[in-house]
Amino acid sequence: MESLIKFVQDEFVTKKEFPKFSAGDTITVYYEIREGDKTRTQFFRGVVIQIKGSGATQTFTIRKMSGTVGVERIFPMNLPALQKIEINKIGSVRRKRIYYFRGLTGKKARIREKRS
Repeated sequence: MESLIKFVQDEFVTKKEFPKFSAGDTITVYYEIREGDKTRTQFFRGVVIQIKGSGATQTFTIRKMSGTVGVERIFPMNLPALQKIEINKIGSVRRKRIYYFRGLTGKKARIREKRS
Protein backbone atom coordinates (compact mmCIF):
# COMPACT_ATOMS: atom_id res chain seq x y z
CA MET A 1 0.00 0.00 0.00
CA GLU A 2 2.81 2.40 0.88
CA SER A 3 4.55 1.77 -2.43
CA LEU A 4 1.31 2.58 -4.26
CA ILE A 5 0.96 5.88 -2.39
CA LYS A 6 4.59 6.73 -3.13
CA PHE A 7 4.10 5.93 -6.82
CA VAL A 8 1.03 8.17 -7.08
CA GLN A 9 2.82 11.03 -5.30
CA ASP A 10 5.85 10.75 -7.57
CA GLU A 11 3.78 10.60 -10.77
CA PHE A 12 0.98 13.08 -10.20
CA VAL A 13 2.22 15.66 -7.71
CA THR A 14 3.98 18.48 -9.55
CA LYS A 15 7.42 19.13 -8.11
CA LYS A 16 9.05 22.53 -8.24
CA GLU A 17 12.80 22.86 -8.01
CA PHE A 18 13.85 24.86 -4.96
CA PRO A 19 17.38 25.37 -3.62
CA LYS A 20 18.55 23.16 -0.77
CA PHE A 21 18.41 24.84 2.63
CA SER A 22 18.53 23.71 6.23
CA ALA A 23 17.80 24.94 9.75
CA GLY A 24 19.53 28.19 10.60
CA ASP A 25 19.47 29.56 7.06
CA THR A 26 17.84 32.91 6.39
CA ILE A 27 15.56 32.60 3.37
CA THR A 28 12.95 34.64 1.52
CA VAL A 29 9.83 32.81 0.36
CA TYR A 30 7.78 34.40 -2.41
CA TYR A 31 4.18 33.18 -2.54
CA GLU A 32 1.01 34.17 -4.31
CA ILE A 33 -2.02 35.57 -2.49
CA ARG A 34 -5.47 35.65 -4.08
CA GLU A 35 -7.82 38.41 -2.96
CA GLY A 36 -11.08 38.04 -4.81
CA ASP A 37 -10.22 37.89 -8.50
CA LYS A 38 -6.84 39.62 -8.09
CA THR A 39 -3.54 37.95 -7.24
CA ARG A 40 -0.39 39.47 -5.81
CA THR A 41 3.02 38.21 -4.72
CA GLN A 42 4.07 38.57 -1.10
CA PHE A 43 7.32 37.54 0.53
CA PHE A 44 8.19 36.22 3.98
CA ARG A 45 11.81 36.52 5.08
CA GLY A 46 13.10 34.78 8.19
CA VAL A 47 15.18 32.04 9.74
CA VAL A 48 14.35 28.39 9.08
CA ILE A 49 13.43 26.79 12.41
CA GLN A 50 12.81 23.27 11.15
CA ILE A 51 12.28 21.08 8.10
CA LYS A 52 9.83 18.25 8.67
CA GLY A 53 8.60 15.28 6.65
CA SER A 54 9.68 13.94 3.30
CA GLY A 55 8.42 13.73 -0.24
CA ALA A 56 5.02 15.29 -0.90
CA THR A 57 4.37 15.97 2.78
CA GLN A 58 7.54 17.96 3.48
CA THR A 59 7.07 21.26 5.32
CA PHE A 60 9.36 23.94 6.67
CA THR A 61 8.87 26.56 9.39
CA ILE A 62 10.20 30.10 9.14
CA ARG A 63 10.43 32.59 11.99
CA LYS A 64 10.83 36.34 11.71
CA MET A 65 10.58 39.23 14.11
CA SER A 66 7.85 41.76 13.34
CA GLY A 67 8.64 44.59 15.72
CA THR A 68 8.90 42.88 19.11
CA VAL A 69 6.60 39.99 18.19
CA GLY A 70 7.90 36.75 16.74
CA VAL A 71 5.93 35.45 13.76
CA GLU A 72 6.22 31.87 12.52
CA ARG A 73 4.81 30.48 9.33
CA ILE A 74 4.68 26.88 8.12
CA PHE A 75 4.96 26.29 4.37
CA PRO A 76 4.35 22.96 2.62
CA MET A 77 7.01 22.31 -0.03
CA ASN A 78 4.46 21.37 -2.69
CA LEU A 79 2.21 24.41 -2.09
CA PRO A 80 1.03 25.58 -5.54
CA ALA A 81 1.17 29.22 -4.41
CA LEU A 82 4.95 29.04 -3.75
CA GLN A 83 6.75 30.89 -6.50
CA LYS A 84 10.39 30.90 -5.47
CA ILE A 85 12.75 30.60 -2.51
CA GLU A 86 15.90 32.69 -2.16
CA ILE A 87 18.67 31.86 0.29
CA ASN A 88 19.97 35.07 1.87
CA LYS A 89 22.40 33.67 4.47
CA ILE A 90 23.62 30.18 5.26
CA GLY A 91 23.65 29.76 9.01
CA SER A 92 25.84 27.54 11.11
CA VAL A 93 23.82 25.70 13.77
CA ARG A 94 24.36 22.36 15.47
CA ARG A 95 20.78 21.12 15.45
CA LYS A 96 18.16 20.37 12.80
CA ARG A 97 15.30 21.85 14.83
CA ILE A 98 16.27 25.07 16.58
CA TYR A 99 13.27 25.56 18.86
CA TYR A 100 15.54 27.23 21.42
CA PHE A 101 15.73 30.16 18.98
CA ARG A 102 12.20 31.18 20.06
CA GLY A 103 13.38 32.12 23.53
CA LEU A 104 16.34 34.23 22.44
CA THR A 105 16.23 38.00 22.05
CA GLY A 106 18.71 40.70 21.08
CA LYS A 107 22.30 39.75 20.33
CA LYS A 108 21.76 36.19 21.54
CA ALA A 109 19.32 35.63 18.68
CA ARG A 110 22.06 35.99 16.06
CA ILE A 111 23.16 32.98 14.06
CA ARG A 112 26.74 32.67 12.84
CA GLU A 113 27.20 32.48 9.10
CA LYS A 114 28.77 29.33 7.72
CA ARG A 115 32.37 29.87 6.67
CA SER A 116 33.02 29.09 3.04
